[in-house]
Amino acid sequence: MRAVGYFAPGPITAPNSLMDIELPRPSATGRDLLVEVRAVSVNPVDYKVRASAAPPAETAKVIGYDAAGVVVETGPQASLRRRGLLCGQHHPLGHKR
Repeated sequence: MRAVGYFAPGPITAPNSLMDIELPRPSATGRDLLVEVRAVSVNPVDYKVRASAAPPAETAKVIGYDAAGVVVETGPQASLRRRGLLCGQHHPLGHKR
């Protein structure tokens, strides 16, 4: 899965402030939805997190708190959504990803 993230906090003006990274494709479990993101915004929370939140050692922190896309997989307990559904997503602050 392609994502945008960073390995160390700092200013957005740094040359490696945002990097294209590859991550394993997640699976939808429980009530999860796996969404193929078609658009993502960069908003104030993204650049504030980028400037100050350090990811765990040797891993990247993925940013993008608002996105839109298409549901491609649903967990077994996800009963209100289905594959092919267009959706928007806002990632609440303080929620672990």
